[in-house]
Amino acid sequence: MSKLKILLKNLGPGLLFASMAIGTSHLVLSTKAGAQYGWIMVIPILLANILKYPFFEFGIRYTTVTGKSLIQGYLELGKKYLWIYAFVTVISTFTILAALYVVTAGLFMNLFHISGVGIGTVALCLFVFIGTLLIIGKYRFLENSLKAIISILFVALLITTAMVINKGGVSGAESYQRPEIFNEIGVLFLISLMGWMPTAVEASGWVSLWSMENMKTMKERPSLKEALQEFGLGYFLTALLAIFFLIIGWMTLYGTGTELSGSAVVFADQVVNLFTSHIGNWAYILIAVAAFATMFSTCMTAHDAVSRVSLDVLQKLFPNMKSLISRHSFPAAVVFMAVVNWIVIVVFGANMGDLVALATFVSFVMAPLIGWMNLKTVMGNDMPVEHRPKKGLQWLTYLGMVFLSFFSVYYCWILLS
Repeated sequence: MSKLKILLKNLGPGLLFASMAIGTSHLVLSTKAGAQYGWIMVIPILLANILKYPFFEFGIRYTTVTGKSLIQGYLELGKKYLWIYAFVTVISTFTILAALYVVTAGLFMNLFHISGVGIGTVALCLFVFIGTLLIIGKYRFLENSLKAIISILFVALLITTAMVINKGGVSGAESYQRPEIFNEIGVLFLISLMGWMPTAVEASGWVSLWSMENMKTMKERPSLKEALQEFGLGYFLTALLAIFFLIIGWMTLYGTGTELSGSAVVFADQVVNLFTSHIGNWAYILIAVAAFATMFSTCMTAHDAVSRVSLDVLQKLFPNMKSLISRHSFPAAVVFMAVVNWIVIVVFGANMGDLVALATFVSFVMAPLIGWMNLKTVMGNDMPVEHRPKKGLQWLTYLGMVFLSFFSVYYCWILLS
């Protein structure tokens, strides 16, 4: 079997990672980075993707070699480590998922001109639709459907990026004075961009569980080399699409002096409308589909992931609760996540920004610790020496931890000063 066929056969966790990561960090932050600061922001985007790579790769590495989830690895390090991960999971589960659905619902309403319906109602419809797909289709359907969604997204963004490059930058871009990057506002944006690029570090546990589900659907477990190649493809795609979004923002907004909204929904609408004014109204559907596919795939993968992770954490913390280990547990978790997060949207709609800020704070502060836990897990006794990360990858991990620690400390200092 050719290398390409083997790679396509093993497609799964890397693809899901790309679908989950290509969300607001790409659609909003990457586009805004290009719009406000121009091409120079390709440096922090690439830097964040490179320095964070080991933390996510370790989730694939550990599960492929041991057949156990990274969460099981935390437990074997000591129950206190599992409680740390559980704490981060609880905070993010009931904030980030609700925020993703709100953005996706608002984006759907704006892009396709739906009025007379509340955003909570549209979000509920999305919860029901996506939840039903996850329960009926399970992992295999998720994987197959995302192959189609990612393909559509990639083609749409590739065409969009090619068109904006061919069209050239907007008038006034050459004389435009970009905002200062290293003042308080610029640094705070830089922290957000690099902190969420490609996604939060705790998602390494999600990748590990997807790897386990992928192996269940295969007749033969992939080798470590094959699994890492598949994940590497998904990770590369994630970084590449971040660059695409940056180019779109740079070519269509940089130098226009447009005041960009802090709302993800309004901002996405601005991008779509400014893009069509730059290229032509005929291109509206192209960028609209790309924007919505970006957020829809993120909602779908995040909903699946938080359901699986929550179950796995509960099973490890409370092994005597047999009700958590049944064939009905995953559907119940999907429904529970949908109901609770919809309630969060309805009850805390006006304060969603504060809830997301809390989740962002916890994620940033705990990221270096989770990165260290991942390294400690893949260097443990249950990992054969030949499958442990090489010295170069270990040093990149330490560099990533220093990078995350610096950003966490500086982020806390800005918030508290």
